Amino acid sequence: MSVGLVVVSHSARAAEGIVEIAAEMAGETRIEAVGGDGRGGIGTVPDDIEDALVTAAGDAGDEGDDDGEGVVVLVDLGSAVMNAEVAIELADVDAVIADAPVLEGAVNAAVAATDPNATLESVREQAEAAGEISKV
Repeated sequence: MSVGLVVVSHSARAAEGIVEIAAEMAGETRIEAVGGDGRGGIGTVPDDIEDALVTAAGDAGDEGDDDGEGVVVLVDLGSAVMNAEVAIELADVDAVIADAPVLEGAVNAAVAATDPNATLESVREQAEAAGEISKV
């Protein structure tokens, strides 16, 4: 059992960059980037977020893969929250949105998810703790 991560940004490139950084700390954690409007523009799409949730949860039909503990979702801006909420309702995945800065929260969550005793709640808490990090 493990906790997966999904990074949702209005920009596909931003989401991919954040995942690239967080993946350095993620070990074997499933971490998915999702962003953009599906046509190369800025935005978010609930169906794309749902697909990322399923993949991050380990429920993509991989033979022999254990279903995960759930998925922590990190988002960049307001409508990403709304679309992530819609995707969570649609997906058959236990998922929560972390109220965290997306980059720092993703890195904290990736580190927390490597703990063999990680839970959905413990990873979310560590993501949200990133909001207290001073940069200067």
